[in-house]
Amino acid sequence: MSQEASRAAYAGRAKEYIDLLGSMSSVHPSDLQIVSTWASGVEGDLIDAGCGPGHWTNFLTEQGLTVRGIDQVPEFITHATHTFPTVDFAIDGLDSIHGGTDSVGGILSWYSLIHYEPGAIQVPLREFSRVLKPGGALLVGFFEGPAVEKFAHAVTPAYRWPVDAITAELGRAGFDVLESHVRKTAGQRPQAAVTARRRDAAA
Repeated sequence: MSQEASRAAYAGRAKEYIDLLGSMSSVHPSDLQIVSTWASGVEGDLIDAGCGPGHWTNFLTEQGLTVRGIDQVPEFITHATHTFPTVDFAIDGLDSIHGGTDSVGGILSWYSLIHYEPGAIQVPLREFSRVLKPGGALLVGFFEGPAVEKFAHAVTPAYRWPVDAITAELGRAGFDVLESHVRKTAGQRPQAAVTARRRDAAA
């Protein structure tokens, strides 16, 4: 699916998504711990890539970090700007981020890559690698499964990935994976998160 099609799908259901998932009260406690622990080790500015309604961006800002939330869905950015007026938000895609090379210390990509087809996921990952400083931190949240496969996501088709497969893609894009987490809860799709460090180009 193209990013334009994904953008249109989310735009059409933005209010529903915001009402259901657009606040920290909807966040699983283990996700809060994973993101908080990761963010505490980030040195430098941070991008919340695919920030959606902006609640994670605001949360990280409240932790004392300098964070910019970006999303390709204008409806999300409008909501985020009005709800969190002191936080920095911008309409921006993940394939070509408006940011200098080696310019930020961390990128949070919390379920923002799930709609990329396997053959296209290197595009945003390499863009993350470009924008991050050497040694910069990346946290990716995604749906986990035994194989890379498409499934019927509530908004638009998405993909689940084995941790090993995401790890391999990150390696190809210039990252070293540091840690992985998998959560399996009855009645829910398995969830996963991977932390990685941008490899020094000289390494």
